Amino acid sequence: MLRSIVTGGAGFIGSHLVELLLAEGHHVIVLDNLANGRLGNLPARPERGTLEFHRVDISADPSQWEALFQGVDYVFHLAALADIVPSIQNPLTYYRANVDGTVHVLEAARKHQVRKLVYAASSSCYGLAKQFPTPETAPITPEYPYALTKWLGEQSVLHWERVYGLPALSLRLFNVYGPRARTSGTYGAVFGVFLAQKIHGKPFTVVGDGTQRRDFTFVKDVVNAFWMAAQSPFSGEVMNVGSGDSYSINRLVELLGGEVTYIPKRPGEPDCTFADTAKIRERLGWKPKYSFEEGVQVMLEHIRYWADAPIWTPQRIEEATKDWFRYLSK
Repeated sequence: MLRSIVTGGAGFIGSHLVELLLAEGHHVIVLDNLANGRLGNLPARPERGTLEFHRVDISADPSQWEALFQGVDYVFHLAALADIVPSIQNPLTYYRANVDGTVHVLEAARKHQVRKLVYAASSSCYGLAKQFPTPETAPITPEYPYALTKWLGEQSVLHWERVYGLPALSLRLFNVYGPRARTSGTYGAVFGVFLAQKIHGKPFTVVGDGTQRRDFTFVKDVVNAFWMAAQSPFSGEVMNVGSGDSYSINRLVELLGGEVTYIPKRPGEPDCTFADTAKIRERLGWKPKYSFEEGVQVMLEHIRYWADAPIWTPQRIEEATKDWFRYLSK
């Protein structure tokens, strides 16, 4: 039985990856401090494979948990702090979690000679990209601390691969959505905001005029990319993971169905995200299987998951994003 560690495995993307690995018959070890994750995201009785959970903070003393890496084949490093505003307000906390935490995981993986480490990087490293679709060679211009710390984590992964020979790949994820998308008290991802608004009959708070486009990528396609990356012979590379298209927020609102209210456009946010996925298609033979319309329909079928999510009004958003405008306006 293959042994895999998933850091952040009780979170949104991590829990879907855990399901895939269990279906493949792995013994899956989940490390999560439950800052964003939920135990309820994990299967109680897996039909295949076996599951082990440890409440662990990877930015804390690794001597408390690094022995869990002994005998592990694959490490999927997804644990991180997300969201823009908290990263602006608490940059040191983000650095410790996303950079120091990544280095701790890399050292544990190196010490125990794992077969492959796959890192969840962020397309936010491209900042306000000017080339579409955006290739992996595009300039790196992070606009806020979250984006910076995720990119520094990626650089650490590539450094450990180059210097210490730790087999590793980094996947830059574009606008991942799907069931169990985060519902924290922090203003963040558009799907969580919109679905909670829809449940409670509130208008969708559309930023700007809604013509901005995002490369919405369904979570099941994303976790397939992680598993294919782990099995591949490639190492020391960065690969984009995107849907192969880009969709406007107005199109999302049309698919969800509901009234709209408009709020001011925010600094540091791109007008478009659109991944060039030629590299991952060529290297891994990976391609997305879910259309945007299919993915949104799945979200609507699981809408009750967001029943207890925060309900964001224009007034609450204005208050929550004050530091966003304060620090990122140029």
